[in-house]
Amino acid sequence: MSLSGLGDTGKAEPPPALFPAPESDAPAPARRRGGQPQNGPPRNGSVQGDDAGRQLVFFGAEAAEPTVADLAGLLAGPGEVVRMGGTARLSVQVDAAWRVHVLVAELAARGLAASWEPTEGERHAVRTSYTRVLKPLAAAWLHSSAKRPPATFHLTGRRLRLWLAAAGTPEPPDACLLRLGANDQECWEPIGVALAAAGLAGTLLSPNEGGPAYRITGRRRLARLAELVGEPPKAAPPEAWPS
Repeated sequence: MSLSGLGDTGKAEPPPALFPAPESDAPAPARRRGGQPQNGPPRNGSVQGDDAGRQLVFFGAEAAEPTVADLAGLLAGPGEVVRMGGTARLSVQVDAAWRVHVLVAELAARGLAASWEPTEGERHAVRTSYTRVLKPLAAAWLHSSAKRPPATFHLTGRRLRLWLAAAGTPEPPDACLLRLGANDQECWEPIGVALAAAGLAGTLLSPNEGGPAYRITGRRRLARLAELVGEPPKAAPPEAWPS
């Protein structure tokens, strides 16, 4: 049985010509401003040239290789996970074509084929196939059929990057909105705790206030967010990513 968005090969196809395909969004090694790859810390702990005074952010998006565990960032937002037998499937609805491109590429970087299809209200649903690879994620987040973060949940740069790619919206000049799942009330408070622990304490907006979402405000917090999530994906409009 084929899924929408899959070609004859069974692999995920990019969105149609309406959504121009960007260049590959696979993670690249961190680079110095001079253009040389930076695969590790400078010798003797020194930082030279234009990198003086700047260090790799612990838990930042460039600090580790992508893993399936990073997908918890989608579940912190509006992502959903469902189980079927010994397998599970992850899905998320997004409001822009560029988000489809980024998420399909991020899932592929973790060895997961993804499909997509348009939904009501000019939105798009991105989903994986059912796979055993996602079973541990589902086991950690699902209590019966309700989604709730595990007690050990925390936010890393890669998790925040996925959340931002799926449901984040900068609000110039000094705010950013990270949307939550509309029916995930049990998640809202612990997700806020995880944001605060990452140095990104936000204000919870109710559905009546334009949420559910966390609004992160202040230039220091936005600079912290930008550092954690890394450079914008090639498919993202400049105004759609914190800088």
